[in-house]
Amino acid sequence: MQLKIILSAILSGLLLIAQAQVKIGIIGLDTSHAIAFTKFLNGEDKKEEFKEYTIVAAYPYGSKTIKSSYDRIPGYIEQVKELGVEITSSIAELLDKVDCVMLETNDGNLHLEQAYEVFKAGKIVFIDKPIGANLAQAIAIFQLSKQYNVPVFSASSLRYVEQSQKLRNGELGKVLGADCYSPAHMESSHADLAWYGIHSVEALFTVMGTGCTSVNRMSSEGTDLVVGLWNDGRIGTIRGARTGKMPYGGTAVTDQGVVSTGAYSGYEPLLKEVLKFFKTRVSPISEKETLEIFTFIEAADISKSKGGKIISMDATYAKGEKEARKLIRKLK
Repeated sequence: MQLKIILSAILSGLLLIAQAQVKIGIIGLDTSHAIAFTKFLNGEDKKEEFKEYTIVAAYPYGSKTIKSSYDRIPGYIEQVKELGVEITSSIAELLDKVDCVMLETNDGNLHLEQAYEVFKAGKIVFIDKPIGANLAQAIAIFQLSKQYNVPVFSASSLRYVEQSQKLRNGELGKVLGADCYSPAHMESSHADLAWYGIHSVEALFTVMGTGCTSVNRMSSEGTDLVVGLWNDGRIGTIRGARTGKMPYGGTAVTDQGVVSTGAYSGYEPLLKEVLKFFKTRVSPISEKETLEIFTFIEAADISKSKGGKIISMDATYAKGEKEARKLIRKLK
């Protein structure tokens, strides 16, 4: 009898532990982000602050058209399996096993369709950058998120550079302008800056905040320089490079002097925000800001096509909203 009581207590304890675990699923094993997050949450040296979270399943696909992405999938499948992750044959199968989702598919063109499945299942979702391949897809995702009452959060890891967060919070003075830079390699199926240049765009908006009203872009084969005018007269720029060695970074002009926006510090700060989001169901970044980032990206493309003409953010968003309605109708 005593043994039965002990065994019962042990089983009850194990059940409580199991219930306390937040089970996470990954969609898309075609990006290094998926591997990095899995190592943080399932690795042997897992930090105490991550103990409540485990990646339990992954659906690996994934881009079928971008070679640099789909070539990674077989190797990444084996890596996550070694970390205890079950590979599923469909998104539907994955959704039955998890509480929340990291949508990691590298190809932004797949995010709308994949997120739609997640929303219908009522599962909270983090969508890694880019939230979509273009502005219309980003708008459509947020509209479906609201329709199904499922919170969504998307960000670049560059947002959570410590120095950039201090600038955002006013700890280093009032930001009067900023100039950010990053690699800006392109993928023809995406808006130009959505593929890699998004890192510098998001870094810019992290320190400047919302309120950009117009954009113009000077572009060459190896470099882009995009200028944004804010509604309070401030000016911010991004420089995207496709030649030479270009790190991530920038400078901010404040009322106390010129300071660095900080050095890139890896994926962990972003992961912490994602896990907090899974617990609170409140996105740390507003829909308005994420969509303004993508409006900036879209306006930069339009400016390029018009020889560097200054493009209205409002007009760009209105066009994207119209296209988003068509995408949603087609999806359903």
